[in-house]
Amino acid sequence: MIFIALAGIVLLGLIFGPQIWIKSTMARHARERADFPGTGGELARHLLDEAGLTTVKVEAIDGGDHYSPIDKAVRLSKSNFAGRSVTAIAVAAHEAAHALQDKEGYAPLRLRQRFVFYGIVIEKVGSALLLATPVLFALTRSPLVMGLQIATGLAILASTIVLHVLTLPTEFDASFKRALPVLTHYIRPEDMKGARQVLRAAAFTYVASALMSLIDVARWIRILRF
Repeated sequence: MIFIALAGIVLLGLIFGPQIWIKSTMARHARERADFPGTGGELARHLLDEAGLTTVKVEAIDGGDHYSPIDKAVRLSKSNFAGRSVTAIAVAAHEAAHALQDKEGYAPLRLRQRFVFYGIVIEKVGSALLLATPVLFALTRSPLVMGLQIATGLAILASTIVLHVLTLPTEFDASFKRALPVLTHYIRPEDMKGARQVLRAAAFTYVASALMSLIDVARWIRILRF
């Protein structure tokens, strides 16, 4: 029992740890800086204009920071859009870097967009299969049918984890090959360590999302233990 409890604690740490680390990193460097000449939104706008992307919008939203290749928009949380902090500046540079990837036709970004679309479809199909399991079993009374359906549904849900992880090249390129060199021209050398930490957290956001997908898989396993 002790071993099972410890294994459960370790598993929860692996799942929730990255999310906690990302949030704490962002919060640690979110202190407003009066010496910064502009906000995250203003820096994003400047970087886009410098790259000739004048038609790409910069928007403040209530949700998470991201770039939408479909809408051609860099979307920043309200705190990062209006903030003058290392976090706001680094996140803005990271999301603007995705717009530059889009402009260049960066292959991993295009691949990610396909994965995002198919990931949504896969998750919906997997959930539908799992929800239909009790009905199919009641009609057929076949343990084999039920087992195959459960295995298929769980495999489809688990595949979303793989899709999230495969986006890492795009995130690391945006953070370290594009945003980090740019930031050397906009923030002081003593702030670069914090910016690097924020950019690393931004790059691992999708890994944290992939680990959180394990919660959905575990939830379905628990529901289907009948």
